[in-house]
Amino acid sequence: MKVYLDNCCYNRPYDNQQQMRIYLETKAKLYIQQLIVEKKLKLVCSFILRYENSENPNISNRDSIAQFFFNASEYVGNENIEDIRKMADNFMKQGIKMKDATHLACAIKAGCDYFLTTDDKLMRRYSGKAIKVRTPLTFLKDMEEETNA
Repeated sequence: MKVYLDNCCYNRPYDNQQQMRIYLETKAKLYIQQLIVEKKLKLVCSFILRYENSENPNISNRDSIAQFFFNASEYVGNENIEDIRKMADNFMKQGIKMKDATHLACAIKAGCDYFLTTDDKLMRRYSGKAIKVRTPLTFLKDMEEETNA
């Protein structure tokens, strides 16, 4: 199964862990990372992830996230930029921000099964059928249901 985590997922462990939702999403995201390292899930990374991470002002967080990108089994580069731009433009018409739309387009271009995010607005606005958009928690629930089916 191929997954794509957007930038807010990667940064979830650095958010304030006093809120229960953030704490639980962090635990779920770290478990998903473990599954990726164990090769039980395939990770897709992209040029927009690298770019957005490079803008992170916290050097330690930025470097830690960039290091995890080496676990990706696939990379979506900008050689497909025209296809990605067209797809992203359609998502932006749904009210999705440019970077988020580009993340979605990269995940779809790579044939990912799931796009993981902690961005509520993005989840509400995406109305497509090309990929399942989930939080780390709801993704784990889906995985469990698929395993038990």
